[in-house]
Amino acid sequence: MSNYPSETELLRNEIAAAAARMIAEDGADYGTAKRKAVRQILGNTRVRGDVLPDNAQIEDEVRLYNELFFNESQPARLLHLRKFALQVMMELAQFNPYLTGAVLNGTAGEHSDIHLQLFAESPKDVQIYLLNKNISFEVSESTHFKTRNEPVETVSFIRGKEGVHLALYEIDDLRGAIKTSTTGRIERADITAVRALIIESETE
Repeated sequence: MSNYPSETELLRNEIAAAAARMIAEDGADYGTAKRKAVRQILGNTRVRGDVLPDNAQIEDEVRLYNELFFNESQPARLLHLRKFALQVMMELAQFNPYLTGAVLNGTAGEHSDIHLQLFAESPKDVQIYLLNKNISFEVSESTHFKTRNEPVETVSFIRGKEGVHLALYEIDDLRGAIKTSTTGRIERADITAVRALIIESETE
């Protein structure tokens, strides 16, 4: 059996590396970066599913790219975003906030936003809270973390020059959210876990 990567594996790696560069340099989301990388490398050729890298592979490539090209600035940026996220989470503690995305997994860079998942009795409760704090926000939709078709209402706003996105889940979704991930990667972290990440970073 050959130890050399197959043509499919090489192509998948190339797509993952190109997507990672777009994410790290431009702040592109994973889906957009993957589509652009495929078009950049293969043009309009129809692509087989096994050629496409999954998000875990792209995440690893973003981590590597940061180490190679942003080694001096990225760790400080990540720590700042985690501290900022913790501050927002503490203010929203009544809505069971969990940190997700690049700020959690450690790949966040200059263009990264903060992504939180909130679990409230009603999305309106969160919106009313923000309005009472005179925080202007936009409402959109994002994909549910479970294998469901219905989207999740998401509110976004700028706070201290940082973008914050709150995906608003029902309180019943919380049980599914805190289950152990099958991928072995931490998908979300509560206030205690984020505080621990910050302490860990400051003591390294």
